[in-house]
Amino acid sequence: MADINLGVGGANSATGGYEIANSLKLNSANSEYLYETRDTSGSDWNRLLWTASMWVKHIPTPDSNVNPKERIFGAADANNDFDIRFRGEPLGFRNNSDVDGVGELLTNALYRDYSAWMHIVAVWDTANSTAGNRMRLYVNGEEVTSFSTDTQPSQNEKSIWGKKNDGTDGNVTHTIGGWYNYYSGFSQGLNGYLAEVHWVEGQALAPSDFGEFDEDSGIWKPIEYTGSYGTNGFYLKFEDSSNLGLDSSGNSHNWSLNNITAADQATDTPTNNFCTLNQAAFTLTDATISQGATSFFNTVSSTRTAVATMAVTKGKWYFEYKLISTGGSTYWAAIGFAKTESTSSSLNAGANSETSTLLLPNGTPFENGTIGSSNFSYFTSNDIGGVALDVDNGNMYFYKNGTIQNSGNPVFTNIGDFIMPLGTTYTNGCGGYFNFGGFTSYTPASPASDENGYGTFEYAPPSGYYALCTKNLAEYG
Repeated sequence: MADINLGVGGANSATGGYEIANSLKLNSANSEYLYETRDTSGSDWNRLLWTASMWVKHIPTPDSNVNPKERIFGAADANNDFDIRFRGEPLGFRNNSDVDGVGELLTNALYRDYSAWMHIVAVWDTANSTAGNRMRLYVNGEEVTSFSTDTQPSQNEKSIWGKKNDGTDGNVTHTIGGWYNYYSGFSQGLNGYLAEVHWVEGQALAPSDFGEFDEDSGIWKPIEYTGSYGTNGFYLKFEDSSNLGLDSSGNSHNWSLNNITAADQATDTPTNNFCTLNQAAFTLTDATISQGATSFFNTVSSTRTAVATMAVTKGKWYFEYKLISTGGSTYWAAIGFAKTESTSSSLNAGANSETSTLLLPNGTPFENGTIGSSNFSYFTSNDIGGVALDVDNGNMYFYKNGTIQNSGNPVFTNIGDFIMPLGTTYTNGCGGYFNFGGFTSYTPASPASDENGYGTFEYAPPSGYYALCTKNLAEYG
């Protein structure tokens, strides 16, 4: 059986200590990536010895299934190529030189927990006299030693990463979050989130320079890197929304942005993992989950349902949903919660005995397939629905643009003990943007957080209700 990455995901995620405030959401369909094009000016970076460290929350899209190569780091000119990338579910580290040949590691392990953050460290050390130590790959604090491809580079082979235009192969475009092919342009974009991206020149570092195992949970968690970066190293922590390519290493090694804006900054991080839609639980190809698993749209005139990555058994929780229709005047969608034992087939049958939802736009609530009160306002495209779930008392409340519906009375009672958010669309072109607090495709006009300061919503969650994230789940879930 292949290994499965557990990463930093569930309610038992380590808390306290070093905190990461921000990440960068990347969506390949929008050609979102960072880049630096190296011409004939300047000099090569250190191409014999370096370490790359990054945290990734990988959420592949249907496009990823068609072309299952998603680059975290990439560099290419006319004849040479380099990458650290997902090759579908395995992880790869590859250097393809027209002079020295190919050095490549491709894991046997499959990394398919799309709800979790994972830490990747790649070390290039070709001056090393031990052949097996020239390319090394670590995941969540442990060295990967089982590979389907294990081709170590020759001693003193130079990585394409760090290469400038030497006059023979043209400019070398270095990318983070994708690949810029010399002949055909951007491709193989990363889908998901990136955080804490370090590139350290001239050192072969260990994962322990960037993380540690939590003494209580045993989960691998980030720590502050306190070492040097070398002359050309960099540190991207995505803290400045007006300059998401800003280098915080002190080297002023800033990166250019392609189709990345302030709206792509997220608060979903390795130290506070937020709920998203569950790409792993959604296998249909005629509806699309994208934008860091917060956008869900139907492409057929049939029921399609997506569920979230976090389920709750107690506490009070809040999320938002912006209804969007590109399919004309007739459109249908629903938001709410479903029992965790629900199956894909039962959920795609629509409102049923396993769901409690509000049907949009006509405001009809369903509880276990039964129509409830109709004391709701009509929803139209671009309206924002809010869902407040009180698991302790078995009640659910719906909001429209910040106004509670049904005269403030709970819509449902006894909704179940272990349930997860869901969204359903019924019409081609219909769907919307979920906001669990860590990232959303709509920009709140008046951002508000829960009482713990977590999440970024259009409307403040009701008093005592919280965003679905690991810090809140550790306290209330």
